[in-house]
Amino acid sequence: MDDLDNLDARYRAILCDIWGVVHDGGRILPGVEERLLRWKSEGRAVVLLTNAPRSADAVQRRLDELGLPRAAYDEISSSGEVGIDALTNPSRPVGFLGTTMDRADLVRRGVMLAEEDFAEFACTGLDEWRDDPAEYRSQLVEWAERGSVMHCLNPDRIVIHCGRREACAGALADIYEALAGTVEWYGKPHGPIYDHARALIGGLPREAMLAIGDGLQTDMLGAGRYGIDAIYVSHGIHAGEPVPDDFAARHGLGDWHPIMTVKGLA
Repeated sequence: MDDLDNLDARYRAILCDIWGVVHDGGRILPGVEERLLRWKSEGRAVVLLTNAPRSADAVQRRLDELGLPRAAYDEISSSGEVGIDALTNPSRPVGFLGTTMDRADLVRRGVMLAEEDFAEFACTGLDEWRDDPAEYRSQLVEWAERGSVMHCLNPDRIVIHCGRREACAGALADIYEALAGTVEWYGKPHGPIYDHARALIGGLPREAMLAIGDGLQTDMLGAGRYGIDAIYVSHGIHAGEPVPDDFAARHGLGDWHPIMTVKGLA
C-alpha cells in the first residue's frame, strides 16, 4: 500500500495539477481516474489547478475529450479563468499574443481585443507559426518600448506535450521582463489562482489544503508561498529530478518541503 492511499484526513481539499499529472497532452495518465475517484469517495474535494491559459469550461471540454469523468473532480481553477476576470473587470481593449483558438476563447468570455493602440495585451502563449520564443523578440521589443503591460495567462515556461517539450507563455514573459517590460502574472506560483481555488471550495483553512504537481517553479513554489502542503510528482516535466536540497532556502520558504515525492498518481 503506497502513501497516496493513506493521506491524513485533515487534507479535505486536493488541489491537483493537470498537465504532467492528470494527462500528458494527449491521454489521461495511468491510475489517475481511479486515484481521484478514491479521494472523492473519502469525502475530499478535488480541484484541478492548472496554468492553462484557457477558461475553466474550455479546460473541462478538453478533459471530456480525453475521457476523464466529471465525477473525478469538483472544480477547475485555471490561470486563464483568473486572467479573464482581470481583463474584464473593468472591460477595456487589450492586445493579444497566442493561438487562434485561445483568441476565440477570450473573445467568447467577453475580453475586448484590439489590433493596435493598446496599453495592455493578453499573452496566452506562442502562436501557430513560431515555435521558438526568440522569434518573438522584435515584437516584444516594440511593445515594451511603448510601455504596454503584458498579462501572462500561463506562467509555465515549458510543457511536455505527448513527449515533446514545448515553450509556453512564461518563456515570452521572461523575455519581456528582460526588456524592462511590465508583466502581470496569473497562475501558479502566484497567489490569485490559489485564492480562486480556495473560494471555489468555500474558503477552507490552508492547513486543510494539499497541492499536487510536477513543477518545481510552479506547483511546489506556489504551494510553499501560499503556505499549504504539497506532494511532488517527480516523473512529470522534471523527468525524475528530485526536489533540490536547497529549494526552500533559495526561495525564502523557511523549512517548507513537500510531504512526499511520488512518480505519479497510480
